[in-house]
Amino acid sequence: MRKKICIIGSGTAGLQLAYSLKEEFDVTVIHSNSSDKIRNGRIMSTQVHFGSTRTRENRFKMPKWEDKTLLKSIHMTIGNQKLFVGKLKEPALSVDQRFYFSHCLKDLKNKGVSFRLLRVNKDQIESLVDEFDLMIDCTGKSGPLFPFPIEKEFSPFQVPQRKCIVGYFLGVKPNNPLGVSVTVLPEIGEMFEIPAITEHGPVTILFIMAIPDRELDVFKEIKHVKEFTNQMKIVTRKYFQNIHERIEQDIFALSDDNAFLRVAIKPVIRKPYVTFKNKLVVGCGDSVFLNDPITGQGCNLSSYCAEKLYETLIQYRHSNWDIQLGETYWDRTKTFVKEVTEWTNAMTQVLPQHVVQVLLAGAENQKIADEVAEWFADPRKAYKAFFQPSNLH
Repeated sequence: MRKKICIIGSGTAGLQLAYSLKEEFDVTVIHSNSSDKIRNGRIMSTQVHFGSTRTRENRFKMPKWEDKTLLKSIHMTIGNQKLFVGKLKEPALSVDQRFYFSHCLKDLKNKGVSFRLLRVNKDQIESLVDEFDLMIDCTGKSGPLFPFPIEKEFSPFQVPQRKCIVGYFLGVKPNNPLGVSVTVLPEIGEMFEIPAITEHGPVTILFIMAIPDRELDVFKEIKHVKEFTNQMKIVTRKYFQNIHERIEQDIFALSDDNAFLRVAIKPVIRKPYVTFKNKLVVGCGDSVFLNDPITGQGCNLSSYCAEKLYETLIQYRHSNWDIQLGETYWDRTKTFVKEVTEWTNAMTQVLPQHVVQVLLAGAENQKIADEVAEWFADPRKAYKAFFQPSNLH
């Protein structure tokens, strides 16, 4: 008899796990919003699927997307100085999560995965633990539901380090070559410009990471579409001239009324397994590995850890699912989680001088520029650049 797995949550980690586990196990996904509600709701965040994540999605036969907006580069700017365009070895892709998640939910249902529409609270988890052989908590930023212990070594912050301001816009001429643009304004914050696919066609995501209570933190009271759009015009004119020059003023607007978001995230890393009612429970994605979005690694980290959890469950499929499985899963993910987290945490602080020198060198040397671009695709390289600088060319 096939073991019964319950995945709570249908974000990046939960969906990839459902695709990967459905052939070997009896999989049920519990989620709190229907696919139609997700599709027509507010944007949840941004996502960049870098090459390694796209490879995993292919491995598990997840839906493919139009390749017209493949992101092949990283544009790097400090202050008002455009430094370089680094080429990615493998192209990345950004898809509106409303479109992505709702499509996957319908596809999985057609492929025999069971779903329950339910907002799980802590009173319900005991009966669910009894019902299934394994619970996987993929509740994301709102989670976790289970008491996974905090890893203090990787969780140094007591408050959010950035205010995240996100809008999906029409009327921004794309950068050439097409890619993610990163602008760092020292001691003020950052702007990420991400060309993305939505259900209704291409958009440009403008994603401000404002240091709280500094000059970019000017969206606090804004609740309406027009106010948000006008404030973004003001901010780009003042701080991000390169973007502002590409805005087509007569058509610049949010792609829909739900296409903007303001949020502040306190990063926290938890050990991704715990015993609950004498049974193993595991976590995956943001519910246990919640990083600041400044390095764009949320999707990649969730995808990586979902693959490692899948491989661990396959390895143990004929064994008892006990604490040893949890330890194996954590052993497989811990180094990568550490490297992504320590790099990401460092990016929220003043950049080390040796890193600034590397960025400036990228302006003179295309090989270095391409290496910096790969930091985002493979954060292990970024970790080495930040913390083992002798490895740099």
